[in-house]
Amino acid sequence: MKLYPLIAAACFGAIAFAQEPATPAPEIPFESVPNLLKLPPNLYLGEASGVAIDSKKHIFVFSRGNSTGPAYGATASQILEFGPDGTYIREIGHNLYAWAFAHTVRVDKSDNLWAVDKGTDMIIKFNPQGRVMMVFGRKKEASDEGAEPWKHPRPPLPAQDNSFRQPTDVTWDPEGNIFISDGYINSRVAKYSKEGDWVKQWGGPVPPEDRAHPKPDQLNTPHTIAADAKGNIYVGDRGNRRIQVFDHDGNFLRTIQINVPPPPLQAIHPVFGPSSPSAQAVAGQNGAPWAICITPGPTQYLYSADAMPGRIYKLTLDGQVLGVLGSSGRQMKQFGWIHELACPAENEIYAAEILNWRVQKLILHPGKTSTSTN
Repeated sequence: MKLYPLIAAACFGAIAFAQEPATPAPEIPFESVPNLLKLPPNLYLGEASGVAIDSKKHIFVFSRGNSTGPAYGATASQILEFGPDGTYIREIGHNLYAWAFAHTVRVDKSDNLWAVDKGTDMIIKFNPQGRVMMVFGRKKEASDEGAEPWKHPRPPLPAQDNSFRQPTDVTWDPEGNIFISDGYINSRVAKYSKEGDWVKQWGGPVPPEDRAHPKPDQLNTPHTIAADAKGNIYVGDRGNRRIQVFDHDGNFLRTIQINVPPPPLQAIHPVFGPSSPSAQAVAGQNGAPWAICITPGPTQYLYSADAMPGRIYKLTLDGQVLGVLGSSGRQMKQFGWIHELACPAENEIYAAEILNWRVQKLILHPGKTSTSTN
């Protein structure tokens, strides 16, 4: 057996292989802004797990940098703020109690900053001045005997209100209600009021008998989440290779599955694993949503990124793929596991990459689009 499918299963969870027929999509020409972030001497990014943009076009990067401790179990979370031109401004939350393993960062409509830490199971709201305003979840106590990372029993233990197990992302509807994707273990969405009061949850893990054809409310690593102007909630159901759309009460609306034909195997440059990925590995990950974002404006668009073959997809909110850009690799305009996207405008995207330790600012030129036959 080839190694690559094993790596895929270990990193991404069980992938649903049932797919709609592949449909080619146009290639969107784009450029990557060189030398985006101007880091001061002796300050480095680690794995860039998150990126967010506020109303002043300031760039916030959640990095697995400033790492302290042993190779296993190190503290690796650091929020860095940059100006619109990439000039370094400050670090937010230095040595915060909630920091352990950075996952995503978001900015709400009032420019509050929200950080999701997978390692501590906590979600923190900062005001624009960088002070903690609200805390969700609680990490395991350092004084507990035998404290250790969460295990993944099958079947999983029941989820509990107000308690998270490896959460992944956060979003809000127009009324300010809060939605947290509680991803790796509980596989659910948690809803809070804008005041921070628990409202409800929906979703849950996929039982073994449904893994080939998971039901709409069965999630497998909900890894990313976003809301549109109507308050509909888009859940990047990564392990099931689909985006599930719900209204803000958790009622299922539709499924979006991205199935653009991947490039030929010999043209795919994996940045992790063997030099020749198998067709099974590529098929299992092609279109799986690692990161999603929704643009502002009267006409909104959905962007989604996968890890293999390493592309970004532009879609309408009903799921029509309008175009595709990028590929996996280490060069500019290539991607190494995009972990979060920010899209402050239709043709302006920021991509935070795990494997390349960087954030790219992408400028799209859709007027120059030509159809790909891959």
